[in-house]
Amino acid sequence: MWRSIASNGFSILIVAGVLLAGAVLWGKREYRAPGPLAEAICVRVAPGENMRGVSDDLASNGAISSGTLLRVGADYAEKADDLKAGAFRVPAGASMAEIVDIVTRGGANTCGTEVIWRVGVRTSDVLVRELDPASNRFEEQARFTPGDGAEPEIFTNLLEDSDTRFQVVMAEGVTSWQVVQVLNQADILTGDIADLPAEGTLAPDSYSIERGDDRQALIDKMVSRQSVILAQAWEERDPDLPLASPEEVLTMASIIEKETALAAERTMVASVFENRLKRSMRLQTDPTVIYGVTNGEGVLDRGLRASELSRPTPYNTYIIDGLPPGPIANPGRAAIEAAVHPAQTDFVYFVADGSGGHAFAETLAEHNRNVARWREIEQQNANQ
Repeated sequence: MWRSIASNGFSILIVAGVLLAGAVLWGKREYRAPGPLAEAICVRVAPGENMRGVSDDLASNGAISSGTLLRVGADYAEKADDLKAGAFRVPAGASMAEIVDIVTRGGANTCGTEVIWRVGVRTSDVLVRELDPASNRFEEQARFTPGDGAEPEIFTNLLEDSDTRFQVVMAEGVTSWQVVQVLNQADILTGDIADLPAEGTLAPDSYSIERGDDRQALIDKMVSRQSVILAQAWEERDPDLPLASPEEVLTMASIIEKETALAAERTMVASVFENRLKRSMRLQTDPTVIYGVTNGEGVLDRGLRASELSRPTPYNTYIIDGLPPGPIANPGRAAIEAAVHPAQTDFVYFVADGSGGHAFAETLAEHNRNVARWREIEQQNANQ
């Protein structure tokens, strides 16, 4: 009897250990994952305030999913007692780890008027915003396309204002060429960028800049940040990935980034492509073909032609086997995480479903039915 009790107790301990390990792993991912904040807010830390008060404020503003997890993460990082008094800007999508770093790093009050050079996938612009003290939210004052020669007066005045905060915001899925174009148009920066950064090596994020900052130094910071993210993801990757190196993870992540804009779909899209690699099926993904046409310079504002789909390039995954020779964009952390932790599915096909997402399928017959439904939706939209 005692042997049976001991055996059962040992089994319970094993299960509890597995559950605890899983909870710890989930917590680490959640702590570093992009947060729910849709737009930047200003967080005020009063002198003597503790991390509980700050986390409650962040939770009430919708900046974090769990105040408890933020506090645990801050304790683990040994930053819980390092809060700095002041008013700090928390950017959209900031992870709990990034927020903890912001409110413990200190420095000048980072809330007020700001000028943002935004690098977008399809368009890039300059945004001027000012903090509304009543709502603690930033209100748009002006927006324009750099290089058009139509810079508003408020922008030119703020360039000389010592209280203005400047930043570059790089969206997920932009190419290195697009980033360099915008940095060269930001007149407050100095110096030249030595070479076009390797595709995929720049971390999409918000970067604070100051007058006179060096462009190459900013690029180096982007590269360094992406290197850290990739190294962490590779270290914690699932054991059965069909990806042989961090570089292949980066390439896969860039494809995932370009294939879906829905956070909930990233791991599903990752499963499709990684299942295809495991079965020696070609990836057959349009974004890689587009990259072979544009070389990452600008946007292809039309559909792919049949001649382009059949044209041999190193990036045409309808023709080549396996992955293309490198990334096709700069993927964000979430896409990199999806590449190393794909959903466990048997899906090998997907197509747009008309709602902004995709319909996934395990068999060609099921996929063909999904394609037929998508074509019906396209036809209905064309007739409206």
